[in-house]
This record gives sequence, structure tokens and C-alpha cells, in this order.
Amino acid sequence: MAGTGTKEWARHWRYEQLPGLDLLRARYVRHTFPRHSHDGYVFGAVTSGIEDVGLPTGTVHAGPGTVVMINPEVAHTARAGEPGGWAYHTLYPSADVIAEIAGETTSVRGTAAFAEPIVGDPHAAHLIREVHRAAEEGNALAADSLLRVVVARLLRDHGQPMTARPMRSAGAAIAARARAVLAERMADPPSLEVLATELGTSPFALLRAFRDAYGMPPHTWLTDARVRAARRLLDGGTAPADAAVTVGFTDQPHLNRHFTRIVGVPPGAYQRERKNVQDPAARSLVPSQAWQNRQHPRRYAPDQHGTGKEGGLAKEGLRRPIPPSSGTRSVSVSPSDSPGSPSA
Repeated sequence: MAGTGTKEWARHWRYEQLPGLDLLRARYVRHTFPRHSHDGYVFGAVTSGIEDVGLPTGTVHAGPGTVVMINPEVAHTARAGEPGGWAYHTLYPSADVIAEIAGETTSVRGTAAFAEPIVGDPHAAHLIREVHRAAEEGNALAADSLLRVVVARLLRDHGQPMTARPMRSAGAAIAARARAVLAERMADPPSLEVLATELGTSPFALLRAFRDAYGMPPHTWLTDARVRAARRLLDGGTAPADAAVTVGFTDQPHLNRHFTRIVGVPPGAYQRERKNVQDPAARSLVPSQAWQNRQHPRRYAPDQHGTGKEGGLAKEGLRRPIPPSSGTRSVSVSPSDSPGSPSA
């Protein structure tokens, strides 16, 4: 099990000393992430339990000792892979962050990509957790150093240039035009039939083309795009109620529901973390009861690390047991990975 009982908690935040990076530390049991994608990359390290990640190539089972790597704009889902749920630490670096590190440390030219969505790498998983710990302790030197170390390691061992997309078919061109229309008219989108007519195709042909191009139907993509747009507004200080209307949701509860499902925390908690990045007392692990009751206390007091009691597992990711990484709090990097002793 990933813990005891069905208690869920999450913290989605940004450390201002690491621009271009979001962090999520959470435990989920019942929560299911619907199909969505990210502007940047995803590096996730499960600390206990099993996470099932649904990708275009199939479902992978991530447990301790594995690292999940998802490229930008790749549609995916996530849910518990066992009744006890899963706990994990995730890094969301922007494309600019990855490009900078790749340009300095690898021979990869152009946009970097990761061919395998999951790898058995307990040391990299450990480094991801250490990035979180350093950021939460306000140790900018360690957090920045460790982030660069783990990204360089993953690029060195698993990175490659992004494969150039094949020449667009007529269907792909229509899908791209449809996406542009939906992005431009996000607050008042056309129906599928009207959109298809405007593009000179049929509704079913548009559905097929859009799903083939983006891994999800137009209405699912639109919801995801609205949530992404709402995040940008919240980052800039817009109130959740105003953000909801601006991006096309009916009202704030409508935004709350979709935002929480896709991002993993409610919009109010998400925004507070960005307003209080320097205030340790404001750091919150949002319990699932607050999501369900739509009561979002401004502060919570979990245990010291917010992780509860997380035990080891006999069942681990990558479809076979992989030894979990060490629980030591000191940073241990191999000579080829290490820029020094960032955790000192």
C-alpha cells in the first residue's frame, strides 16, 4: 500500500529561485487525472504505491525506483495502480529549462525528447526527491544544482532529438486549423458540426483527425487548454472566479472541478502557493476532503514532511520489481553526475 487509509494530500507549487519549474508532491488514492498534456516536460518519481500512466503507446506502471518521463504536448492520464494509491514527487520543467541544460551538457541539438516513458533508475528518482527537499528548505544552491544534475543524467542516458513530424496529411492540417479556432474562440467555441462546416469537413472526419493529431477529441483538448489558460491567469494574480469566466467555464465551481482533476489541487490552493513562495507557514498540503466539500482552508499542518507513513512495496513499477532508492537524506551522486556537494 502507498500508506494507510484513503487520505489524500497534495502540494503544487513554484520555488521562485528556480524559474521555469513547477513542483508537485502528493499522495492520491481515488483521484484520477483525465487525459491532458503539458506545455513542458514531466519527470515523476513514485515513492510508494503504483501509478498507472496511460500514454499513446499504452499504460505503464510506475513504482519506487522508476522515473516517468513525458514530453511536451503528449496526451496522458494517471490513476492509482493498486487500492492503496500512490505517492510521488514530480518536476515540471519548461522547454526552455531543458533546452538550456541540453545545450550545455549533451550533443542533443534541437528540441530534446525522451523515447521511453518510464525507466528503472533509482538514483535519478532519488535526485528528484532531493530537488524537492532542497526547494522546500529554501536551499537555492542545492535545488538548482540537483535539478541540473538529474536533468543532465536523464538527457545523457535517455535523451534524443525530438523526431521531426512527418509531412502533414490533409487530416492533420484540418486538426491544426481546428485547434487554432478553439484556442482563439476558447470562451465561446463553436459546436463540432459548426466547426467542421467552417473547415470544410464532416464532424466524424474532424473527430478522427483531431484525435490522431493530439491524442484526444476536441472537447477534451478544449477543457485542458482552458485549464492551462486559467493557470496562466492565476499565476498573474487574476481571481479564480474571473479566470473561470475569461477562459470559458460557466462559473468558479466549474473551473474548480476541471482544474482540480487536471492539475491535482484546487485553483485557490494553486494560486496561494504562488503568492506565498517565501512564507513557509503558507505551504499547504491540500486534503481531498477540502476538494470534495469545496472548502479550501488557507493553511494546513501535516507532519514534518507531509508524507505520512509510506512503506516499501513488494510490487514495483516497470512491470517487475525494481529496488527502491535509498531513504537517506544525504545527496549521493556518482562522479560523472556530480557538480560538487550541493546538499551541504
